Amino acid sequence: MKYYLVAGEASGDLHGANLMKALKTEDQNANFRYFGGDKMQAQGGKLVKHYREMAFMGFTEVILNLRIVFKNLKACKQDILTYQPDALILIDFPGFNLKIAEFAKQQGIKVCFYISPKVWAWNQKRVLKIKKVVDQLFCILPFEVDFYKQWGMEVNYVGNPLLDEIANFSPDLAFRKNQNLSNQKIIALLPGSRKQEIERLLPDMLSITASFPNYQFVVAAAPTFTSDYYQQFIGDKNVKLVFSQTYNLLYHAEAALVASGTATLETALFKVPQVVLYRGGAISVGIARLVIKIRFISLVNLIMDRKVVTELIQNDCTTEKITTELGSILTGEEREVMLNDYEKLAKRMGTAGASERTAKLIFDFLR
Repeated sequence: MKYYLVAGEASGDLHGANLMKALKTEDQNANFRYFGGDKMQAQGGKLVKHYREMAFMGFTEVILNLRIVFKNLKACKQDILTYQPDALILIDFPGFNLKIAEFAKQQGIKVCFYISPKVWAWNQKRVLKIKKVVDQLFCILPFEVDFYKQWGMEVNYVGNPLLDEIANFSPDLAFRKNQNLSNQKIIALLPGSRKQEIERLLPDMLSITASFPNYQFVVAAAPTFTSDYYQQFIGDKNVKLVFSQTYNLLYHAEAALVASGTATLETALFKVPQVVLYRGGAISVGIARLVIKIRFISLVNLIMDRKVVTELIQNDCTTEKITTELGSILTGEEREVMLNDYEKLAKRMGTAGASERTAKLIFDFLR
């Protein structure tokens, strides 16, 4: 069968690639066409547009780039019409993908949404639209099933695809040597993969390095940027970069500073104590505080429904507070409490196999 996938950021590319791999097991004649990234491209099919041309962070950034957003929407709709897939598989990226879902439904194309939109965070009435335009919805967070049930919608909880990726990960035991790192304990810096968040968070992360002389700091660099790009922030600090090695970095890390997002859950599943950081544009954050109805921003705290990791948001994201919070999880009781909470989180998340479960459900649905 013919599958059209739409992923608009790095995490979607990762999950899309794993899903494509699983679909090829279910459907040996599967054909793919997609908006995505390098990982999806490695699975075959035709990459139409790379996510680096699509990922804008925050309300104001989207508004400032509306012309590009509308151009991408138009191109995607036209390409779907031309391709005429048996199924459209939308991966997260709800601002864009729900518009594509509505269009596809009007065209009589079956719509599967993998990684449910986070409608529980704000404007929950969007569930009513999802019910109209999505045929099959696959959730990756345990609490989402009950949330949708409250709105009269049956959904599939398939587990979290990060568990698949981590289960398939084989650590490079020569990582330190291969990356020219010392034997000092590592503090990992994960500033995100989007330009806006890197530029807002990396300077804050780097501002505390002098306070921890017995540790080495290593940045998980996104492959879409160059060493020179990161070096403008690092300057003369003794900070290393590793590209496309985030899991190896976490495997070897003692603690981490992490941009709010998927990486917070990955860090927790690798059992690395962390401090979560977030900075957005002033207007975007102001709007968010008016409309967002959740107590936490990190997936770790949301899944556990209580504070497990500290979140330093906006004006709290200072050198002094980052230094204090990081220091508190390098040794001692707070570190042990967080590691114990991570064990409880892992049990709540379930087992690997999300991609395979989702692929089977999609294939059975189409048959």
